[in-house]
Amino acid sequence: MATWIWIVIAVVVVLAVAGAIATRATRERRLTQRREKAGELRREAEDRTLRAEERERLAHEQAAQARDEREEAAKVGARADKLDPDVDN
Repeated sequence: MATWIWIVIAVVVVLAVAGAIATRATRERRLTQRREKAGELRREAEDRTLRAEERERLAHEQAAQARDEREEAAKVGARADKLDPDVDN
């Protein structure tokens, strides 16, 4: 074979190897970016979960306080009914 054919074959092989290396590097870079984005999303989800749990805890506390206040109001109302001469017991 002629020398120029060997040179063409060598150039094609070098270009193919360089292309494969570049493709792999690009794929690795994309995977790294996706992993980082997934990590950010997980942190955001965890933060939102913690805020939601705190809000639920506060809501339960407020509901318990409302029940206690309602019970106290009923007791005060019953005492008022006992004292009021116009209310039939």
